[in-house]
Amino acid sequence: MSMTQPTTTPERRFQVPNLSTLGPLIALLIACLFFTFQSDRFLTLGTFSLILQQASFVGVIAIAQTLIVLTAGIDLSCGMIMALSSMVIGKLAVEQGVPVPLAILAGFAVGAFVGWLNGLLITKWKLPPFIVTLGMYSIVFAAVKIYSKATSVPMPADGLTFLAQRFTIFGTPFTYGSLLMVALFVLTWLFLNYTAPGRHIYALGNNPEAVRLSGINTSRLLLSVYTFAGMLYGVAALLLLERIGGASPEAGTTENLESITAVVIGGTSLFGGRGNVLGTLVGVLIVGVFRSGLTFMGLDSVYQNLITGILIILAVATDQFSRRKA
Repeated sequence: MSMTQPTTTPERRFQVPNLSTLGPLIALLIACLFFTFQSDRFLTLGTFSLILQQASFVGVIAIAQTLIVLTAGIDLSCGMIMALSSMVIGKLAVEQGVPVPLAILAGFAVGAFVGWLNGLLITKWKLPPFIVTLGMYSIVFAAVKIYSKATSVPMPADGLTFLAQRFTIFGTPFTYGSLLMVALFVLTWLFLNYTAPGRHIYALGNNPEAVRLSGINTSRLLLSVYTFAGMLYGVAALLLLERIGGASPEAGTTENLESITAVVIGGTSLFGGRGNVLGTLVGVLIVGVFRSGLTFMGLDSVYQNLITGILIILAVATDQFSRRKA
């Protein structure tokens, strides 16, 4: 019995990116082109800097949301965890006189602890992520109100403003907070694509049973994802402090929806296992471009909500279409 041997070395074939990969980038380019024709003030480096600055803390939350959505989960408590972390950092640094580095670490630890609680309830009690994080939203919302006594904490003069400091590119000022957001996107992309735990996160969203049978502790992996996400909310809290100039008990109410919007528009599947964190960055920029572009046009923010809703439906429909073709 003869066996057919391969006569040529297997070659890596070029794969044409699908709609869910190219769609967000095309949408961003079309939006930029449209608003450029509407206002000659739009297409400037200064506008790009402003969009990055406005989107910085939502962008960091969206990174964490992407990791969770890739595991076929979701986090509705992300904005509130960020608000709690910012309140802890602000009160410790301003009212208690704790050294700023220790206050920041405490804020990170609080975020990571609440994220760990989410993961624990999901992995040990097998509760749906939607229900767990929705309940955690209410719990943390109450905790923020009680801890802050419903009063804001003003930003201290020193220590917590370093992310608001600026550097210039071609004469245009950018904040270090914007640079931090972009760096975290790149590092997360490298982690997801070039490390074993990163690939396990994709596999967990695709087929958790297969991942378990391959010897990977899926509960520990999922718990790590939610805990790390909680710590990233602490980083977002620092950017929030820089952005709004202090810790507010009213913060964190809309960031859960905004982060999910960026993730979905960026092409990550809500069913898990498919997506790209750099697509999420594009999703964050799309929302920022529409926000700034509509402002330049003098239109009310209600149109932003209208267009964002349409984009979400189109993104989910594209994902469904791609899945049916796969």
